[in-house]
Amino acid sequence: MSDVPPTAPVLTSDAVRTWISANVPADDFAGQRVLLIVPDATRTAPLPLLFDALHSHLGAKLSKLDVMIALGTHRPMPQDDICRLLGISETERAERYRDVELLNHEWDRPEALTEIGTLTEEQTAALSDERLRLDVPVKINRRILDYDTLLVLGPVFPHEVVGFSGGNKYFFPGLSGPELLNFFHWLGALVTNVGIIGVKDTPVRRVVDRAGAMIPTRRRCITFVVRSDAAIHGMFYGTPEEAWHDAADLSERVHIVRKPKPFHTVLSCAPPMYDEVWVAGKCMYKLEPVVADGGELIIYAPHLNEISQVHGRVIEEIGYHCRDYFLGQWEKFKDYPWGVLAHSTHVRGGGTFENGEERCRVQVTLASQISPETCAKINLGYRDPATIDVESFANRENEGVLLVRKAGEYLHRLE
Repeated sequence: MSDVPPTAPVLTSDAVRTWISANVPADDFAGQRVLLIVPDATRTAPLPLLFDALHSHLGAKLSKLDVMIALGTHRPMPQDDICRLLGISETERAERYRDVELLNHEWDRPEALTEIGTLTEEQTAALSDERLRLDVPVKINRRILDYDTLLVLGPVFPHEVVGFSGGNKYFFPGLSGPELLNFFHWLGALVTNVGIIGVKDTPVRRVVDRAGAMIPTRRRCITFVVRSDAAIHGMFYGTPEEAWHDAADLSERVHIVRKPKPFHTVLSCAPPMYDEVWVAGKCMYKLEPVVADGGELIIYAPHLNEISQVHGRVIEEIGYHCRDYFLGQWEKFKDYPWGVLAHSTHVRGGGTFENGEERCRVQVTLASQISPETCAKINLGYRDPATIDVESFANRENEGVLLVRKAGEYLHRLE
């Protein structure tokens, strides 16, 4: 398949359990209250295997184990969906896991947050390489104060805002308040998706790690790097900084597909876990670098019928535009949530705004249940997904046509 790099070894289920037993020191958690922090269902991860293995290894030693979904600003997950995410059956919920609280982060409820510090103007200027200069309060879910250790369990992929996901990103934006979240998403947009994705040392990573160091509760992290079918290439344990560093090195080797030349047409197929444009935008982020100037990227998502449950109203107001469209009219847009502005620019990709005219480098087209009228309103192209024969895009790379059957996680980059 064109969207998968050369095969790399993966761990068996037994090897994963053995690794956890050997590398996660159970005695370091003895008698502790532990909050396990995991991704939502928009990330490929073998969480049922990992959660069961970790609970079997640590559970008896802990005084308390709860789970929080690092939602950022994604939609909350119902309890039944969290159980499915973790592989918890109805019987297990009533028996084995009856004392485990399953929690959603609540970024939009001020009473659910606590302020643990401030990034000053001088700090944000230094961290952002002078792109932004302002005081930013650092707020996080107040439940972190109820535990002795915060244990992150999450994958690492190339990422459009921070360079590579994982590590302290599970706190910011995963458990973050809106101020810091909006600040560094817009910082990432200023750098641009192409400039930041798949890069380890980025201004946003520096911000996230600086904020993570402010957390008063002990932080530990299990990172892992997965194949598109959720098989694990490698696992790492340590502080969030240590575990992320090693996982990002592995992700760089297995998650980046290099192509010799750009493509004029890309069919980027959104998997079912991307159920709104807010997350299906990853189908553009990971492929923008290999689309030719003036080319078209089609986000093929026949299952998708919503822009964003949380942010849809704002997106319909502002539309999808390149970064310079907003910068050239900053007084008009500066009071919108910066995280939404950043999402808009990442989906629309690079471009210019001169003399009141926007010119985007790539045509981005939605092939989903979202209507042609709505697509026009939000400045995206429209295709009826029923008119698209996916197989007709296959095996045509020498013609300048690329098919990516499960888009959103493997970064495509020119050689």
